[in-house]
Amino acid sequence: MQIIKYISDLDTVLAEFRKQGKPIGFVPTMGALHDGHLSLINQSVSDNPVTVASIYVNPTQFNDQTDLKNYPRNPGTDRKLLESVKCNILFVPDDKEMYPEKDNRVFDFGFLDEIMEGEKRPGHFNGVAQIVTKLFDAVKPDRAYFGKKDFQQIAIIKKIVGDLNYDIEIIACPIVREKDGLAMSSRNTLLKEQERKEAVKIYETLQQIQKRIKYTDIDELKKYALKAINHTKHLKLDYLQIVNTKTLIPVNKITKKEPVTACIAVYAGNIRLIDNLDLFT
Repeated sequence: MQIIKYISDLDTVLAEFRKQGKPIGFVPTMGALHDGHLSLINQSVSDNPVTVASIYVNPTQFNDQTDLKNYPRNPGTDRKLLESVKCNILFVPDDKEMYPEKDNRVFDFGFLDEIMEGEKRPGHFNGVAQIVTKLFDAVKPDRAYFGKKDFQQIAIIKKIVGDLNYDIEIIACPIVREKDGLAMSSRNTLLKEQERKEAVKIYETLQQIQKRIKYTDIDELKKYALKAINHTKHLKLDYLQIVNTKTLIPVNKITKKEPVTACIAVYAGNIRLIDNLDLFT
């Protein structure tokens, strides 16, 4: 696996693969890799002769500087994991490389950043758009892979790709879960022992909502989620939202004419976790 720090060097290496007509798959990450990330790499390796992964903790998408400071970083372990799944190139830029000057771009996501994560984390998705476009410009991939845990982020990235006419196929890959159902996340490593045990309640709540969706209206489902989560000692519900899976428009009534997804954000102690589940398709 080649490790590259500079965009100019990355461009030189990838240009040779393009001359050979080899499609390039790309998996952008912020490191602290787990099996969820590796599933994206495996999918890219399966689909493409060349796979690039990036590790960069992007400061512009953090609206909480403490969260940025505490974000887990395991560079040595990350590199070994990427080698184990046959990643071809690891791009590890620093802040100076990605932001040689302040990025003042402001993106228009329509209503997509006015709900859920966008509402709760102002500016977050604009920071995501800044770094994703910079990485897309650096790598120029044919396909890019993202995990469905970041359900809203995928919709944002697809909009960027469409609006800016990137010739990149965005591939959303299934959520990878721990044995007890908790969605894999780099932030899980920050949980205290009891918080980690209780965090399984997040997925259990989504499963119960999936079971109840046919018989219970949405307001009642939200009340159920609030009670289920907040009655767990170290958990606190940030939001539960049920949205149209395709458009992300919140729904007020279940009709079964369109697929819907339940999206949830929960604080486990001071650590904020997100998850989602398709209620029916």
